Amino acid sequence: MKKNLAAVGPLAVAACLVLSACDASGTSDTASSDGRTVVKIALWNYKSTPEFKALIDGFEAKYPKIHVQPVDILADSYPDKITTMLAGGDTTDILTMKNVTDYARYATRGQLKPLTDAVGKVDKASYSGLDDYNLKDQYYALPYRSDFWVLFYNKDMVGKNDLSKLTWDDYAKLAKKLTKGSGSDKVYGTYLHTWRSVVQAIASAQTGGDQLGGDYGFFKKQYDMVLDLQKSKATLPFSTASTQQITYDSQLTTGKAAMVPMGSWWAAALLAEKAQGKNDVDWGMAPMPQTTSGGENVTFGSPTAFAVNKKARHASEAEKFVTWAAGPEGAAAVAKIGVTPAYTSDKILDTFFSVDGMPDDALSRKAMEPGKVQLEMPVSDKSSDIDQILKEEHEMIMSGEKSVDSGIKEMNDRVRNEVR
Repeated sequence: MKKNLAAVGPLAVAACLVLSACDASGTSDTASSDGRTVVKIALWNYKSTPEFKALIDGFEAKYPKIHVQPVDILADSYPDKITTMLAGGDTTDILTMKNVTDYARYATRGQLKPLTDAVGKVDKASYSGLDDYNLKDQYYALPYRSDFWVLFYNKDMVGKNDLSKLTWDDYAKLAKKLTKGSGSDKVYGTYLHTWRSVVQAIASAQTGGDQLGGDYGFFKKQYDMVLDLQKSKATLPFSTASTQQITYDSQLTTGKAAMVPMGSWWAAALLAEKAQGKNDVDWGMAPMPQTTSGGENVTFGSPTAFAVNKKARHASEAEKFVTWAAGPEGAAAVAKIGVTPAYTSDKILDTFFSVDGMPDDALSRKAMEPGKVQLEMPVSDKSSDIDQILKEEHEMIMSGEKSVDSGIKEMNDRVRNEVR
């Protein structure tokens, strides 16, 4: 597909995106050769994202008269491509909402079909992330998966240390305790990836701080803890991780770090790697450490959803897919491959933990049932600009180019003067 597009030139690529003809099967028909209704779904990296195939196969087994046809787009290009497609009057039936910010933009532009009636028929208490799609009491998408951050750890390296009720102070002390060796034999107690969310989103979730508010003093305690770990050499330095493009996966699977805070999506990747013989690490999950002890388990995350194009050719069939994928049957389909569904129940959790290789100990189960999951970044027309400022200042603080206090002051000043 990629080779064909390169050959026909940029004008053909643009036309292909607008007319939605570039699907995984290379056809733009609305009915298959066997008479089934063809419903097109925009998604990314189809071959390397097994949840899509699991959902499509499961739905077609339930509804044999409907054929769901992928319109495959590169993940990095996905938001821009969808924006271009919708602006050009594209009729792809189902659109995967990669993040809530893009969803809000499409919905407020009137490009998505309202699904409020469908939401009214579901058990809202069983869904994680559903409220994030509430726009003035109207819904234009339904989440089918909901990822949130937990603490992954190497069981052999952590040993009998209790991870069930860690505060961040406890976590820092344990990371220092587990750090051993030097040079090429150095083993870190933890690894903190370079993303700003590792510090800022968790601080916001656990203190109630507003990432859009222009006052970022609530970041300070988390930055102080993280920089102390770096100074104590209990975690790989930020500058080293950035310049050498270190992956969080390599730190855990090669035994270079005992603990790694990361999103629940990582579980499926670890399982796939082990099945392929790429790693043999004995890993588990624990709840994210907390700012204070004794309260509920609070973390952050982000849901992923399906929406129906306002100009869909087969809106009824598309809505049928969206509601099925977001419901108990769709949840079971993705849970079977180690993906965390938005819909949860004891039965679904049992399915998730029955996946071959998935740790099913009590601590891992506790990690997968947080008390509260805050959206990684609030939805606003200012979110993108503020996110960029916070990212830039985060990198300056973590690399030592600015102190925590001066970096936070710069965040405050820039957001207030440049965005608000």
